[in-house]
Amino acid sequence: MSRAVWAAGAAGALFGMGLALSGMTDARRVLGFLDITGDFDPTLMWVLGSALLVSVVGQRWVLRRVQPRFSLHFQLPAARGVDARLLLGAALFGVGWGWAGYCPGPAIAGLAVASREALWFVPAMLAGFWLHDRFVR
Repeated sequence: MSRAVWAAGAAGALFGMGLALSGMTDARRVLGFLDITGDFDPTLMWVLGSALLVSVVGQRWVLRRVQPRFSLHFQLPAARGVDARLLLGAALFGVGWGWAGYCPGPAIAGLAVASREALWFVPAMLAGFWLHDRFVR
């Protein structure tokens, strides 16, 4: 197995541990964040803020390198604009997130702790990925 695959696996494991440690594998906590008029839980706001801070600092530090450590070149997005497809995708993501309390990262991490919600959400998410690849591309 290549070093890049090992690095990706280690990064994914670290991400999953962070989600579990912060309680983000619990859909009720995420839904509590979205319930601003009821039982509001600000935990997700602190997790997102911390992640943004680490990402901004880390990306600036990493992009100073000539090339990534485990790849030949950086793979940065080419698109810079906002279009209808992006807005529709973001809206669908938001509706799904608000409905289920999960997005892909916490759902996969939720499988590791045998979350009942993740056990039905992940197959539905994978079906959505398949439908997208089958009909949109």
